[in-house]
Amino acid sequence: MKTDIEIAQSAEIKPITEIAAGLGIDYADTEPYGHYKAKLNIQETGKKPGKLILVTAINPTPAGEGKTTVSTGLAQAMAKINKKAVLALREPSLGPVFGIKGGAAGGGYSQVIPMEDINLHFTGDLHAVTAANNLICAITDNHIQQGNQLNIDPRRILIKRCLDMNDRALRHTVIGLGGKPNGIPREDGFNITVASEIMAILCLAGNLSDLKRRIGNILVAYGTAGEPVFAKDLNVQGAAAALLKDAFKPNLVQTLENTPVLIHGGPFANIAHGCNSLRATRLALELGDWCITEAGFGSDLGAEKFFDIKCRMGDLKPNCAVIVATVRALKYGGGVPKADLGKENVDAVVKGAENLRVHIENIAKFGVPAIVALNRFHTDTQQELDAVIRICEQLNTPVSLTEVFAKGGNGGIDLAEKVCRICEGESGFAPLYDVDLSIREKINIIATEIYRADGADFTSAADKAIAEIEKLGMGNVPVCIAKTQYSLSDNPLLTGKPEGFRITVRDVRIAAGAGFAVVYTGDIMTMPGLPKAPAALTIDCDDGGRITGLF
Repeated sequence: MKTDIEIAQSAEIKPITEIAAGLGIDYADTEPYGHYKAKLNIQETGKKPGKLILVTAINPTPAGEGKTTVSTGLAQAMAKINKKAVLALREPSLGPVFGIKGGAAGGGYSQVIPMEDINLHFTGDLHAVTAANNLICAITDNHIQQGNQLNIDPRRILIKRCLDMNDRALRHTVIGLGGKPNGIPREDGFNITVASEIMAILCLAGNLSDLKRRIGNILVAYGTAGEPVFAKDLNVQGAAAALLKDAFKPNLVQTLENTPVLIHGGPFANIAHGCNSLRATRLALELGDWCITEAGFGSDLGAEKFFDIKCRMGDLKPNCAVIVATVRALKYGGGVPKADLGKENVDAVVKGAENLRVHIENIAKFGVPAIVALNRFHTDTQQELDAVIRICEQLNTPVSLTEVFAKGGNGGIDLAEKVCRICEGESGFAPLYDVDLSIREKINIIATEIYRADGADFTSAADKAIAEIEKLGMGNVPVCIAKTQYSLSDNPLLTGKPEGFRITVRDVRIAAGAGFAVVYTGDIMTMPGLPKAPAALTIDCDDGGRITGLF
């Protein structure tokens, strides 16, 4: 059987100008990066937007769920039934590409291509985000070095440097060593680029003016008297925006079946808001009659943030949500070891399906109709599949067996047809909470309603941080909770549907430029580490430049 990269490298790929022309995009508005990818230099067209489909999932497991694969397969299937669909996805980070996941552009016969380019550097957007973020850090330290007119307290600098790579050694650092010419010694650290506020700003800004305004509103530090210091006080927002002017343009590529795809922005959903750029989603809604997008990890993370942050800020109204699940993942959640997932175990499927039940209920709380995409594996038995179907029927939720990994768009036609029928009705979408509630209230609503926790506990550091945010008058924003993706709780070991737990909030930071408060729970890290056997060890490149081992 061919690997993902072998399938991708043997695809019949069309020139990107041809894909753009199929969307009605003038050649003058297309900025090719080689033959098969391009930046789009166009604003929103004013056309009536199409239907918006969100693809989410159950909590991820080592067995895999295939959310991007299903998203891609659904877009291809829409074309099979003569629907004009545009797929809108996030850009992969080099962290997981070289870490534990490998490639991140779908799989099998439902992939986005050129997958090697998309996974490795792409059009350089994440590098531009890294440069803009680190420019602000450098200007901040230089300001202190050159006289510190703003009286910045070196102990209270909030912005961290970033790098698009998993590097645990950079989580906590000391900078400025080596004497006076090298700056003021202080504690510092790195975030992974996709967790940076600049990345969130890139994904939520409406235009370049808004991008620059948001950068200026980044709370960089506090002064010695406790006063806030923003990026605009350092007058760095213009230079940072200049670094991002090309990165702000959405990227156009295609699927294996030549369906158009906009890939733009890449925040993680466990430590950031987990959605592709608002600009790309709006553009996809106008270029096609159907926009299919996804939000990272399960409904407790990506979907909640998609609804409560992105849709709220972008005035989006999703028409349907697709919840991706697999028999293998449900069995894992039901207590079956990974090595035994190929063996039939209907009881474990039923037990693990309690996690699926929660995600179905979560989507309903936002007033959005849902369908379960049961991503089929060759080891699934009919008895196991029937068990999941019965559970979905009990919850009055339609379900579709999908085989897009093996069959491409043809394996998702049933899903596409059912999604279209669902979207004939009106969406009753509404965010989960009112932003004018206190930060504590908003956190507790998400903890109890979405995670099913008994409540949230706040450390003294979190209490102090919330008090400071509200003193600044910035408490009336959405909250972006950083939490493990592997559990509904903040403990990654509590799989399935844990009960009798509480969420521990250890810190809260205001991302004033992005427009939300970041809430850190449990032991979540904003700079991941590499696993014992990183995916990078299997990736190679031959003398002709052909890449191998990329998933």
